[in-house]
Amino acid sequence: MDNDARDPGAARAPRDPFHAQDAFRVLLNAQRVWDIDLPSFDPATAPGTPLPLFHQWFADAVAAGQPEPHTMTLATADEAGRPDVRTLMLHDADRRGWHFASHSTSAKGRQLSARPEAAIGFYWAARGRQVRVRGPVATIDAAESAADLHARSTGALAAALTGRQSEVLGSREELAHASAAAWERARTEPEARVPSWTRYVLEPREVEFFQGDAWRQHVRLRYRREEQGDGWDGWSRELLWP
Repeated sequence: MDNDARDPGAARAPRDPFHAQDAFRVLLNAQRVWDIDLPSFDPATAPGTPLPLFHQWFADAVAAGQPEPHTMTLATADEAGRPDVRTLMLHDADRRGWHFASHSTSAKGRQLSARPEAAIGFYWAARGRQVRVRGPVATIDAAESAADLHARSTGALAAALTGRQSEVLGSREELAHASAAAWERARTEPEARVPSWTRYVLEPREVEFFQGDAWRQHVRLRYRREEQGDGWDGWSRELLWP
């Protein structure tokens, strides 16, 4: 037995990066999708506007046990037009559009201020479904933004009170200290104001519903909003090739 084998502290050769890459590819290629019975979707039966269908599909995802069905991906662009993306929570979906919230001083808040257009996406693997929404983004007034925050959990208020979202963090200890103070304030002042907390609404111009199919004959139904008179009141529907 050589010395390295006897000495547990002996230096070990670094792992072969090519082997690690191969192992990742094998693992990646071994993954499968839709090893479940997928629902059918006949676009001919879809309603004339997208919101009722979104409500129905959301309820179906919840009933199917989809984890966190209210999470969505939000894509924005910065001042230079470079795309950015993150996952956050849906706060509502009504006649005005799809609602979410954040600090106006965060990266997404600054990006939406400079370029008030966005896209959001939902993926519900339990049903093999996606929903994609694109359009301009507007801010909701301060009173409704505050009501939105105070209707949520103590933890949500504490996170908002911690603030400084997207800024560079000096250390985990700095975060722990700020978070502890924010939690204490959230418990003792449940109506505490957070001026930067803003509720946004994405006003849809396009909404696509995607139903996966095991034979890859996916159904894609796109709604496009059409301007009629003084507002965006009409919707057209079209099928897309998968």
